[in-house]
Amino acid sequence: MHLLYEEGGDIKVATVQSASGSGDTESWQATSLSGKKIKLKAKEVWLRFEKPEPQALMDEASTLAKEIDLPFVWDCAPDEEFSLVDVALEYFGAGANIFQQTALAIALQSAPVFFRRKGRGRFQRAPLEQLQAGLAAIERKQKESEQQSVWQKELVSGVFPEALASQATQLLFSPDKNTSAYKAFIAACTESGESPAQLMIRCKAIDSPLDYHQGMFLKAHFPGGSAHDTSLMVDQGVFEQAIAGLPVAEVIAFSIDDAGTTEIDDALSVTSIDGGGHRIGIHIAAPGLVITKDDPLDQAARSRMSTVYFPGDKITMLPDAVIGQFSLDEGAPRPALSIYVDLDGAGVVDKDSLQLRAEMVPMGSNLRLENLEHQVTEESLLDTQAQFPYRQELSVLWNAAKLLHAGRQEQRVVNGLRPEKLGVIDPNALARDFHFQIQEQDGVQRVDITARQRGSILDTIVAEWMIYCNSASGRLLADHGLPGLFRTQKGWGPLRTRMQTTPGPHEGLGLDYYAWCTSPLRRYSDLVNQSQLLAIAKHGVTAKMVAPFPPRDAALMGIAADFESCYQAYGEYQDRLEKYWCLRWIGQEALPKQVFVRHLKEGMSRLEPIPLHLSVPELATHPRMTRAEVMIDDVDLLQLSAGVRVLHIVIPEVIVSDVSAT
Repeated sequence: MHLLYEEGGDIKVATVQSASGSGDTESWQATSLSGKKIKLKAKEVWLRFEKPEPQALMDEASTLAKEIDLPFVWDCAPDEEFSLVDVALEYFGAGANIFQQTALAIALQSAPVFFRRKGRGRFQRAPLEQLQAGLAAIERKQKESEQQSVWQKELVSGVFPEALASQATQLLFSPDKNTSAYKAFIAACTESGESPAQLMIRCKAIDSPLDYHQGMFLKAHFPGGSAHDTSLMVDQGVFEQAIAGLPVAEVIAFSIDDAGTTEIDDALSVTSIDGGGHRIGIHIAAPGLVITKDDPLDQAARSRMSTVYFPGDKITMLPDAVIGQFSLDEGAPRPALSIYVDLDGAGVVDKDSLQLRAEMVPMGSNLRLENLEHQVTEESLLDTQAQFPYRQELSVLWNAAKLLHAGRQEQRVVNGLRPEKLGVIDPNALARDFHFQIQEQDGVQRVDITARQRGSILDTIVAEWMIYCNSASGRLLADHGLPGLFRTQKGWGPLRTRMQTTPGPHEGLGLDYYAWCTSPLRRYSDLVNQSQLLAIAKHGVTAKMVAPFPPRDAALMGIAADFESCYQAYGEYQDRLEKYWCLRWIGQEALPKQVFVRHLKEGMSRLEPIPLHLSVPELATHPRMTRAEVMIDDVDLLQLSAGVRVLHIVIPEVIVSDVSAT
């Protein structure tokens, strides 16, 4: 004997092996069509039959089920609950055989729109309203399926459907996976064997891999667009009122930046004082004079946390108009928060001479590294006949910078760290600074990458005095009991450098305090610290009573965490786009391209002329800084990868010191 039953919504047949009990308690040991041993109870069995064989029955019944007119069965069925056999006799006539009954069972079981399941082989037809709604839904899904199929074919053929043009960015970066558009898109990717970005580019929905990398970042961090709200500005009257009472400093300041810097945050001044010493002024642009806690500009800056830098462009933290009002541009006095410190005749800093002032600082020049760096040497700084701007001032700053550096190195040794050498460590070391210049030629973008070795005298002057400024700012905040965003480093491990709201040492720099404050036009941490420092400059010992952030302020702790997260994400994006343009640089000439690399660690090497790191497993066992000539091919601008093959090892055993190359 064979039994017809339902399992998991499907109609199935099993062959009886043994039986026990009788009536409603009867049960059977049976074997399913798949060979599985099962136990069935009387309440689970729909029909019992001797012939035909189960497989033959299911084959024919499945075919016959497709021909059953379900709307007609619904019309024929009574309003009350009915059995499978009853409706089979009604539909097929009094001679309904086991094939027809089984076919009807399959049809009814698979038609929940028409019939509700009420138990073993029993059904009830759906109310007319529900039936109509269900049929409408089926028709809608059928049309969606047909449309999805059309879109899929277009996408596979390389044509992006016109109806989906406005959804291209959403489909790629933040899709609704339940839509027909997304299902068609993913089905096309599966059929073509392409990634979503590859298919988008082939269909010309996005122009290039660059659009993909940029779009992915903007969708994550600037979903509303990277442009500033045009209403965000500082009214000129408010600006003039904020600076009206500021004294004009009796100095002539100058800044030192590269040619691409448009946000001049910091400047220096040197003034002679009695006794043969000098007073050094470190002048920081002061947008904190008009941007107050939680005002619209503050909220905009907090939402961005930093200016985003990447080759060819940037996304500024503050609107250009605000930057223009506070940037320390040459030619006129500019509002600044100044830190002054005195040097004795030998260039030693008098720590007790520290002063903090909000003032207008006359800006004499915006010096550019590219124009001046090659002229500034130890010899030229001593040569009174040397013809370059601010020679005397730079000489004073350089002598004191060397002493500041030496003092920090002594503390590094106390902290258990190796001292860092001053200046260019090794002329053969890998360059660490690069300028990316992107130009369009005949409709095609080309990139020039220019290397610059760090460690020049001007580099050191700027670095040491900005480090001193940040350290002094941290000291002022600590001495006045004010919280701030302190950059600390203690111990070892990947998370040893962190941002916190209470003072702490920065062991790597050899400092007791370190609070970023020198870039308030570009970093929100610096803007926050400036608002605290302005309270000190204006109110002195009572600053704690009026500062925007009091001790243990929960909002400031949240800012510290958010800044760390954003700053890391922006840095990763800059690295990503630099890698993209490095690969473009490689592909500008005919591939394959031969170039020299230096092995760093674990099979990772860096190209000598550009800041591109690529995996070269063949060099994994060689010493650090081993030099090799490699051939690069198969550049993938989406995956940001390339195939690398070593041609020969140039210096297999000599290790060139460059501890900072990574």
